Amino acid sequence: MDRAKILVVDDESRMRKLVRDFLVREGYNVLEAEDGVEAMDIFYEEKDISLLILDVMMPRMDGWQVCREIRESSKVPIIMLTARSEERDELQGFDLGVDEYISKPFSPKILVARVNAILRRTLGSDAGDVMEAGGITIDKAAHIVKIDGKPIELSYKEFELLTYFVENRGIALSREKILNNVWNYDYFGDARTIDTHVKKLRSKLGDKGEYIRTIWGMGYKFDAE
Repeated sequence: MDRAKILVVDDESRMRKLVRDFLVREGYNVLEAEDGVEAMDIFYEEKDISLLILDVMMPRMDGWQVCREIRESSKVPIIMLTARSEERDELQGFDLGVDEYISKPFSPKILVARVNAILRRTLGSDAGDVMEAGGITIDKAAHIVKIDGKPIELSYKEFELLTYFVENRGIALSREKILNNVWNYDYFGDARTIDTHVKKLRSKLGDKGEYIRTIWGMGYKFDAE
């Protein structure tokens, strides 16, 4: 995973330097862009970027626009940074396929931990690891999900969430346990993040979405029986 290439996009040079310094210390290859237009130029030129850290408010082309354009052709993980913490902004980010959403100010160490977790999962999959449950087939190495043989489009985090559910089928899972295993860091906040992802995942699974059962007052359970 060393030297994975990360693109940091923020119009504040001090913020870019802060994030870059922490990531370089972890052994990552860091590229920088000061606005959305420059970010897209770099993204198309480099081809092998493993992750984007993307600010929302930027001149010329904001983070939402960048995310929309990237998602038209790529599933590369995206961490969105914002100075605003309104619920509608966070939900919009998840709707656009953002994998993580971090409000400023934030701890650089926590940001690095999230980067490590995402890249450990996306770059460290075991080849040939295929699971099947109730007509849902998950190929972890290829990052492909099929419903009754037909592939469906899932975001990175939706894929990880479904994989965790299937790996723990029949077991009641608390929200805290899901967050700590799927997001892979200690989560201090409410359950809106996981509930939002479960809602979108159920929708994309169609009839199979009924396999994800709500355990009121606790969390969820995947049961394909």
